[in-house]
Amino acid sequence: MRDGGWVMEPAAHTYVLFQPKPRWSNPVTLKMKGWGCLALLLGALLGTAWARRSQDLHCGACRALVDELEWEIAQVDPKKTIQMGSFRINPDGSQSVVEVPYARSEAHLTELLEEVCDRMKEYGEQIDPSTHRKNYVRVVGRNGESNELDLQGIRIDSDISGTLKFACESIVEEYEDELIEFFSREADNVKDKLCSKRTDLCDHALHISHDEL
Repeated sequence: MRDGGWVMEPAAHTYVLFQPKPRWSNPVTLKMKGWGCLALLLGALLGTAWARRSQDLHCGACRALVDELEWEIAQVDPKKTIQMGSFRINPDGSQSVVEVPYARSEAHLTELLEEVCDRMKEYGEQIDPSTHRKNYVRVVGRNGESNELDLQGIRIDSDISGTLKFACESIVEEYEDELIEFFSREADNVKDKLCSKRTDLCDHALHISHDEL
């Protein structure tokens, strides 16, 4: 104290270093990151499962569609014909009309494609025990009676038949030209060539290289 007053001496400076805690050590941050990773993992798994189910469904619908078309074509009397060509009269009085077999004609195939997907209600869903992939089998005979195969492990309900029918209709709408092209002539192994090579609907299930078809 000087002259009756007080003199304030400056205090010594003290420096304290604070080291921030790592952000990852925060329990809340860790929890949020954990949930985020879990959500991404679940999203990926669900996406894979959905894609796999969609592939199995469309592959099964394509193969069932081919089976139904081949059976329907085989039921047509080979002697049955249809007139094709122009019905205009030529200068010499003749018509440029030819008769072709009705089976496999464009008119016949177009008619079949309009109603073939209704047959999907006669199919059930089966899971392959070795691959765990879904395939679709006929559970009703052509005569309308129950099929003779063992139906154990085959799921049959309206949801399955409705979904399969919708997939069939989508295939017919998108690949009508290809279907008519393949079935307008007799060909071997149409099921694999059409459903795998041309459309890729079954490549994942058949494991057949394009070059092998």
